[in-house]
Amino acid sequence: MKLNLHHIGMILLLLPVFALSQKKTKTAEDNFDHYGYMVNMSTYEELSKQGLTDEEICKNLGNTAYLNAKYDEATYWFSKLFELNDSSIDSDYFYRYAQALKSTKNYRESEIWMNKFKKANTNDVRALKHSEDENYLKELMAPSMEFTVENLSSINSKESDFAPSFYQNQLIFSTARDLETSKRTSTPYLNLYQATKPNDGKYSTATSFDKELKSMANESSTSFSKDGKTVYFTRNNFKKGGFSRDKKGISRLKIYRATLNSGLWGNIEELPFNSDSYSVAHPSMNEEGTKLYFSSDMPGSLGASDIFVVDIHPDGSFGTPENLGPKVNTESRESFPFISESGILYFASDGHQGLGGLDIFSIDLKKYDNVTNLGNPINSPYDDFSMVFDEERTIGFFASNRPGGIGGDDIYYLKTIDCMVTISGIATDKDSEKAIPNVIMTAYDASGGTIGETIANREGEFEIQIPCQENQYSVVGNLEGYEEGSLLLFTSPNEKYIKNVKVEMEESSKKAVLGADLVKVLKLDPIYFDLNSSYLREDAFENLDKVVAYMQKRPEVKVEIGSHTDSREEDNYNLWLSDRRAKRTVSYIISRGIDENRISGRGYGETQLINRCANGIICSDKDHQLNRRSEFIIVD
Repeated sequence: MKLNLHHIGMILLLLPVFALSQKKTKTAEDNFDHYGYMVNMSTYEELSKQGLTDEEICKNLGNTAYLNAKYDEATYWFSKLFELNDSSIDSDYFYRYAQALKSTKNYRESEIWMNKFKKANTNDVRALKHSEDENYLKELMAPSMEFTVENLSSINSKESDFAPSFYQNQLIFSTARDLETSKRTSTPYLNLYQATKPNDGKYSTATSFDKELKSMANESSTSFSKDGKTVYFTRNNFKKGGFSRDKKGISRLKIYRATLNSGLWGNIEELPFNSDSYSVAHPSMNEEGTKLYFSSDMPGSLGASDIFVVDIHPDGSFGTPENLGPKVNTESRESFPFISESGILYFASDGHQGLGGLDIFSIDLKKYDNVTNLGNPINSPYDDFSMVFDEERTIGFFASNRPGGIGGDDIYYLKTIDCMVTISGIATDKDSEKAIPNVIMTAYDASGGTIGETIANREGEFEIQIPCQENQYSVVGNLEGYEEGSLLLFTSPNEKYIKNVKVEMEESSKKAVLGADLVKVLKLDPIYFDLNSSYLREDAFENLDKVVAYMQKRPEVKVEIGSHTDSREEDNYNLWLSDRRAKRTVSYIISRGIDENRISGRGYGETQLINRCANGIICSDKDHQLNRRSEFIIVD
């Protein structure tokens, strides 16, 4: 089983990342701390046998799925929850449901639930930030003009790899790969590994970092001093050979410090502001070694987990931790801080406006200006987190569970790019050629990796940017009610703008399915014939032209025309008459430019009546008319 181990790092390692606002009273079923350490997904039947109500079960399964980044499952259980009675459900579930919908790219539905959350929580930081710019999605989807990302396939494993940090010429990170080879049940989920970057720029295969820092607990999230002689790292509360747990059964996260002596890491000590009753995790030391940033749910937190800072005194002692305040922290989760040389703080959050799941944000702490979402391609609708950035080399690393990776979480390499190609166009209906608004447009490279994303405006127009390095790519449109529309494009090295791109999309109800009747698919008026006549009536041509237009748009489609008579007249005569009706219809369609190999006809006489008007049955002329018809059946 592949696990998203950053959730182990933040959740299953038992940092309680969900809590209702500190001003609210927690009930047993709304205790997200409790849900936070449920490693395995229970089933409805299992929880029902435990005596839980339907509401408790939906909350339980929805929160567990959310915490494990199974957003499609979370949307299912949250929707079931609101079907019960959304008026009695705490509004924090509105926010969580909106986030889960966003992570599955159901943006319109997500906005509905976010607006419900805002209405119920007018003073909530998350609601206020969302109100500032309701058109933020389009801006965030536009790819950065500065960076592109690539998977570090040389070091990622089939399990989860995350929380990279810089140490001399090495990249240190947390990984669950030891789960692949170990059969011992006591093996921890997470250990520290290292990868060296040689002169050719390719990172080597990862190896275990240092046995002195390895324990039976879980280690992750390292930060090294500039001289390389001090390291801060995260570990479970581990005492006397076992996990030490609080009253809720949670083994809290703690930050430890170790120093390097004679090539060995030793003097391992936990920091004085750790606690057995709350978690302290994910350290990041500033360039001068005078401040330590970290995440915690300690008293004074605004939400589920906040970013704090504490002074490091010259003698190695510490000051009092300070919360970075509401500009950085929200009522949701802020975690995995990293402080750059120039004082830029990078951190992960699902409380600020983002693309879905956890996004990576930045803020210049020297200016203390507004928080900035780093946008596409760094962020995605999935979980993106634990970023580190080298400002001198303008490279960085972060982790994500986006599709196309090797394991549950993978480490990605962030690098500068030379330029971007801008593509502008419109999404249109394949049949009516009318513009389609709000289509999600995604650009993919030749290997299927996402390189750009945006949303078409109300006129169906879109603009998307991709790195110049790409020379073959596809632009794909997605919208509920339509089949996916795609277009393969190529660029030359000097091409910077591509205009007037048209992505055609087909209504799902009009998709060519073998055996379907185009009269029903296209909602045509029935094509009837007069009694004893095989000539096409004047009212038939408009509908026949719609069949022609449909076939012209879909050169792969073949159609068999089946013509029918009513039961009056002799059976053999009716077969002859219906055959003439089919042939005249086929001739007309061929005359409109359809290849004769794609259209055929057959007369069925009175063998397929659609009502009771058979031989000997008295029926009205109107009832008989219903049988004098043609059908247009899609065939192989």
